Amino acid sequence: MPRSVLLCLAVLGATCLALPAAAAASPRQTMSFEAPRDLRDPATRDAALDEIAGVGVHALRVILYWQDVAPQPQSRVKPAFDETDPAAYDWGAYEATIDGARARGMRILLTVTGPVPRWATNGAKDNVTRPSPNEFQKFMQAVGRHYGDRVDAFSIWNEPNQPQFLGPQFDARHRPASPRIYRGLVFAAQRGLQRAGLGDKPPLLGETSPQGTGKVVAPLTFLRGTLCLDARYHRAKGCGRLDVDGYAHHAYTTKVGPLFRPPSPNAVTIGVLPRLTHALDRAAAAGAIPRRLPVYLTEFGIQSVPDPNFGVSFLRQAEYRAIAERIAWDNPRVVWFSQYLLRDDLPREDGPAAQRYSGFESGLRTAAGRPKVALEAFPLPLAARRHGSRVSLWGLVRRAQGPTSVEVEYSSGGGYRRLTTVRTSARGSWRQTTAFRAGRRYRVVWRAPDGTTQTSPGMRAY
Repeated sequence: MPRSVLLCLAVLGATCLALPAAAAASPRQTMSFEAPRDLRDPATRDAALDEIAGVGVHALRVILYWQDVAPQPQSRVKPAFDETDPAAYDWGAYEATIDGARARGMRILLTVTGPVPRWATNGAKDNVTRPSPNEFQKFMQAVGRHYGDRVDAFSIWNEPNQPQFLGPQFDARHRPASPRIYRGLVFAAQRGLQRAGLGDKPPLLGETSPQGTGKVVAPLTFLRGTLCLDARYHRAKGCGRLDVDGYAHHAYTTKVGPLFRPPSPNAVTIGVLPRLTHALDRAAAAGAIPRRLPVYLTEFGIQSVPDPNFGVSFLRQAEYRAIAERIAWDNPRVVWFSQYLLRDDLPREDGPAAQRYSGFESGLRTAAGRPKVALEAFPLPLAARRHGSRVSLWGLVRRAQGPTSVEVEYSSGGGYRRLTTVRTSARGSWRQTTAFRAGRRYRVVWRAPDGTTQTSPGMRAY
């Protein structure tokens, strides 16, 4: 997600949103990970995959950039080759990651996206403006033939409402242009996958970023445009239904926290996730997509220090991340939640601090590899939410293979004392309510079947 959008979000203010009811939590939510810096480097790949698998993650998102694998991507003239033949492409940068993840029992979500070969765009001016649906169909046929038996799901385009991935975002009259372009690419992808023999794997729609600006189409505006819906969700005549397998979204928030409510009704951060499911239901009622379309939160993270603009403390990063995961867990439509980055992006070596951290500091480790509090908290996320005189605790044993028990402890400034022992669900989740006491921290202790003990860091109530 671009930093400019995060900055726009950060200055908009915040209002608290009550957490959704717990009873209807999704029965099949998958936790995924994304760590491009670690996984594309042969020197760190195996250790990163081992660490990701070791904390209880069973799925990986991989972004496949069309221009990275295509021949002569900067040429204005298309080279002569069979675009549907997988042998014509260089898949080398992705093979070891996908094979290594599968060897560790992970599911793979492959997001196929721009930038694209220059020769595959209308006018060949750059690598993002109006990619040819015909060329993309052929490429997706090659992708499907190459990865069909190794990829569990396909998603079309990373943040297509962002100008660095798809253009133009707006036309000369500043009306959204990217949604219609994207719609053509989705249909092209479906045809390509069908011709590759993967008609049983409809792709995911969306992968949208959370907020609109003067250069970025807001996600719900983008959704309506893609589905030929007006502001009241009335579908244009002659605009067919998109038969997709789910809607993917990047519900990033700001340093204010996961309960932030962006004022624009067309923005969707984690704190206002029902906006997205409500929009999908209205679109389905208009006949534009299947009913009860599941939601995939395929990219998410909380940024920490040392970023001076967007980062929170290491402890708050872990606390906010757990609250966000609780929101996703409690939403029955969310079937996929994610962690973006194992290690932070590398900072620039010079320049003022405000400009050095132009990447993402959402990792569980610092850029140098030092563990953050979030790494310790990740296997046993614990969210503490205050409601008046009570605190609602929610947690998850990520490595649980069935019902298990955890000890919930508290500290008021000294050592930790036992609060209660809780039996988890078959999926490892648990809940407990206790009286609010100012200054308390909460943690859990879990003894795994192999005899090892894991302890979460102390978390504060919000």
